[in-house]
Formats: sequence, C-alpha cells, structure tokens
Amino acid sequence: MCKFAWLIINNMDRKDFLKKGLMGTGVLAASGALAAVVKNNIDELKPIVSIGFNHLPNPKNEMMNNNIIIHRADTRGSADHGWLKAKHSFSFANYYNPERMHFGVLRVLNDDAVAGGMGFATHPHDNMEIITIPLEGAIEHKDSMGNSGVINAGEVQVMSAGTGIYHSEFNHNKDAELKLFQIWLFPNKENVTPRYDQIVLPELKPNEWQQILSPNADDSGVWIYQNAWFNLGRFDAGAEKDYEVKRATTNGVYCMVVNGTVTIEGNQLNSRDALGIWAVEKIHIKADTDAKLLLLEVPMA
Repeated sequence: MCKFAWLIINNMDRKDFLKKGLMGTGVLAASGALAAVVKNNIDELKPIVSIGFNHLPNPKNEMMNNNIIIHRADTRGSADHGWLKAKHSFSFANYYNPERMHFGVLRVLNDDAVAGGMGFATHPHDNMEIITIPLEGAIEHKDSMGNSGVINAGEVQVMSAGTGIYHSEFNHNKDAELKLFQIWLFPNKENVTPRYDQIVLPELKPNEWQQILSPNADDSGVWIYQNAWFNLGRFDAGAEKDYEVKRATTNGVYCMVVNGTVTIEGNQLNSRDALGIWAVEKIHIKADTDAKLLLLEVPMA
C-alpha cells in the first residue's frame, strides 16, 4: 500500500516535503544564453495539513456519484512567465489548492507551452517517477546520468529519479513553441538507482487504446516503479470504447481530454477537461467529435 495516498504531514518538515513533492530546486530558468531566472517561491506556499485525492468539496470541482470528480480546463492553476505558460492540474510551485494536491499517486500533471529556445536549467529531482510527453515540437534533454538528446512529439520519456538526478530541458527549436505534458508519480520503491528511457510511440490506431507506460519492462511502452498504466487513444466522432481497469480494487483512472469532445460515464468533457474515477472495473467512453485522450491508471491507496 502506498504511504502517500493519505499522507498527513503536520509533523513533517514542510521544506523537505515541498522539496520532494514539488520542484526540488525551486528555480526555473530561461535559456542558457539569457540566463534569466524565475523564482517559484515554493516556500511561500501555505502549510499543508493533509492530502487526499480530491474528496473535499469545492464549488469549482464537480463531484459525481461519490467516485467521480471532474476538473474543467479553466479551473486549473495557471502560470505565465513569458517564456513559459503552464496549466497545473494539481498544486505546483506558486499554484496552491489544498483540494487539488494529487489523485492517488498522481502528483503532477502540467500542461506546458515553452517559447523557442527557452527552458529549464539544470535542477535536481529525487524519488519521483517523471514522464514527459511532447505534444508539439521537441525537447532537448541532458542529465547527470550521461543522457543527452532530443525527444520529439510522438515519443515518450521517463526518468526514475530515485536517489537523485540533475537534468535540464529546453525547447530544441529556436523559432517554434514546444507543447508538452509532464507527469509526476510517487514511486512504489524509493532510493532506486536513477534510470532513463525514451521510446518512439507507434502511430495510434483509430478507436483503439495504445499503452505507453506500465510497471513491466516487457510490456508496450516505457516502465516505471509504480503499478500504473498509461494509454493514449485517438477516436473518430461517434466511436465508443471501454477501458478495462487493470487493478480495479486499488486503482483509479484520471482521464485527460487532449483535444475534442467526449462523454465519459455520462459526463461530457471538452479539450483539456479531466475526469477522475475510482472503484470501477471499466469505463465507458463515447467520442462526440474526433478526439484524443490520455488515460492514467494509478493506485489510489
């Protein structure tokens, strides 16, 4: 059972929690040439009393049937640093909402747009599974494990930070915006040897799920230290598809609409809306328009 699912940190050192659960470095940087630095001011966040997975009422959250929560795109946290425009599904850096700390072990889902040639200077992470999915453009990456290269749209990158890594991430293109999802999950095994992987995803087949991540190195996609499964799907208008939850007794699913309009378990969602659901064996999805979805199945406890 993951100890993070219902974490009470009244007696935990707050700075240590923020270091592990948010940024580590507390600093974002622009291009190396400009050497511009933007403080995230993580230590200015209010003290965190307890963390659940969005069972608390919020007029901007839509709770349905006690096991579904809906996060509309326009209720996410926002950050605009000029070179970086970000939307945060969960509390991150300057965005703090005690009712949106995480969904099970899903701690971060950032929807970032990075200006040409700009990015994040070298910074540390530890004991976190970090997954990056470029949506448009390409990321230039370099880390303390000796990895250096470019991750393009249509690929997925994963890092198990484990005992600790340093890395930098920049928009590889000087004249085009980079758009990406970056996702952090609490691991089920701490202090592992840091590891890195990157793969090219197969072209998505219409109206089918494509697994892009799992706990198993022999499965499709990348793997991580957590009992989680990620799937992408591209659906034609009118198509209907079920998703069978791998571990229905322990896992929930956070469904992010990448684009288009879909109806999930009777709830209509538009581009960048998200729905979290738990205590179910399968989820029914209908595409109201041509649509693309990202499904994150993660442990809830």
